[in-house]
Amino acid sequence: MYSNRTPVHAILETDHRVRKPKNARAKRAMDKRAPQANENPKTTLFVSGQRTSQILKLATADIRSLKKPFVETFTKKNDIHPFEDASSLEFFSLKNDTSLLVLSIHSKKRPNCLTLCRTHNHKILDMLELYINASSFRTLQQFKNKKPAVGLKPLISFHGTVFEDPNATKWTLAKSLLLDLFRGQEASEVDVEGLQYLISISAAEPEDGKPDPELHIRFYLIKTLKSGQKLPRVEVEEMGPRIDASLGREQIPDPDVMKAALKKPRGVEPKTKKNIDMDIMGDKVAKVHLPKQDFKTMQTRKMKGLKRGRTPPDVDMEGADEDVSEDETSPKRSKV
Repeated sequence: MYSNRTPVHAILETDHRVRKPKNARAKRAMDKRAPQANENPKTTLFVSGQRTSQILKLATADIRSLKKPFVETFTKKNDIHPFEDASSLEFFSLKNDTSLLVLSIHSKKRPNCLTLCRTHNHKILDMLELYINASSFRTLQQFKNKKPAVGLKPLISFHGTVFEDPNATKWTLAKSLLLDLFRGQEASEVDVEGLQYLISISAAEPEDGKPDPELHIRFYLIKTLKSGQKLPRVEVEEMGPRIDASLGREQIPDPDVMKAALKKPRGVEPKTKKNIDMDIMGDKVAKVHLPKQDFKTMQTRKMKGLKRGRTPPDVDMEGADEDVSEDETSPKRSKV
């Protein structure tokens, strides 16, 4: 999890000191932004550039409707070029306490460009540009079907080997940013009835000598139908929006900053008990270490046949069997 909280000793880098709240309202606001053991859900700020297009307006409106209520929106246009100067986005992130930003910019060189930005300590961590294909774009309202309720967590699936690259690439960065964008509020358990829609993100395999493949983002409704069995039959139906985009410029996060963003405070991880594990079936498995046992001192069931000293030690049992006469072994007949 990427943390966006500022350490206590560096809340205000400009003043090099911690400001004391003047009233109770300011104290509550400072406590809300202070470092926390469990981070709050990430809020996304949508910002418009100096020039936008109708495709960008429709796309951001659909994404906002699916991300509610963790969204903030700026309606005014801003002259921002994040890859040249990202200070404005960092200022917006600090003032609105948002760790994700989506910037809409349209130009002749970069048409229908969505820039996904992520911050740590309210400083830009990484960025990626998505150029939306206007010919294949479809809005949420163009699909005449039911829409999911507000605030539900989606199922997210990625299809393609490009997302599994162990090295940092545009595709792995796109996977990380899109997961943070759509994941919503964290939950340890989710009701099955709350899983109402699926986000499918796919890309083809790159080929040498050809342009990079497009990123396909699809949203599907999940339907459960009667199957005559205990488990229902599951079907999906496209609900929109439909977004095809090509990847543009990217900014890979610095390894040291990424390490600091992934650092977890003490006490967050549950304490694990020694030698106790869980198998694939969900059963608890444990290892028990016992000292070496002395079988001579073990308490066993007392039987007369097992008592010591019953047979003299100088008697040879095999020889005794041979000396027994036939008369002694054969049963005696009684006289009539």
